[in-house]
Amino acid sequence: MLEGMRVYARFSPELWIFLAPRDRRPEVLLPYDGTSSLGHVIESAGVPLTEVGGLLAGGRPVGPSYRPGPDEVVEVPPVRRPQRVARPAFLLDVHLGTLARRLRLVGLDTAYHNDRDDDALIEQANAEGRVLLTQDRGILRRRSLRLGAYVRGARPDDQMLDVLDRFRPPLAPWTRCPACNGRLAPVGKAEVEDALEPGTRRSYDEFARCLACGRVYWHGAHGGSLAAVVERARRAVSAARRAPAGRAGSG
Repeated sequence: MLEGMRVYARFSPELWIFLAPRDRRPEVLLPYDGTSSLGHVIESAGVPLTEVGGLLAGGRPVGPSYRPGPDEVVEVPPVRRPQRVARPAFLLDVHLGTLARRLRLVGLDTAYHNDRDDDALIEQANAEGRVLLTQDRGILRRRSLRLGAYVRGARPDDQMLDVLDRFRPPLAPWTRCPACNGRLAPVGKAEVEDALEPGTRRSYDEFARCLACGRVYWHGAHGGSLAAVVERARRAVSAARRAPAGRAGSG
């Protein structure tokens, strides 16, 4: 690195959660070797490029491959919301199992495995055109990953609302199996009666079965809490679509 070379980076406050506490301020001086791309400089500060919107250098739009001049001022905004993707299909890492079930509950195509390493996740996401959802910043900085997004929030409810706000996908509640992501189809009671407990047979008449794993579903004792999750999702997507574009999620 040439002695004294710096880049003046102005990260939007929405991106401060990725920065070291000492760098969470309106303008940060980042060391620069004179040859690295702006994208490399930004990621070296801790911010995955998946979370960055349109970059500006000296007030001009530039791409991540841009090589800034010494002491140049760059603006680093968050990714614009809603983020448009070819299709709203997701792959979640091992730590987001509860979120996976909730996204399936509202009808989103959501793949999840609890035994895949980073390489396997990236390979599947790329092969199937899925957005890899994670809270692991390291995997988001992997050059081989085509589509990825950092999930904000510690609670599954907050995580789901963040994903819905960012991508604003069309919802189709009660159409996917929460366990395996397969499609659900209505099934006559007579077809599943032998697999039901006596109390269930007496109390319920409408059922659905997963076309992939064969699990049978009905609106039972937990139906109210699941319906509340679905209703929150519907309200969130509706509110997000009415809001001005370009907002970023909160940490």
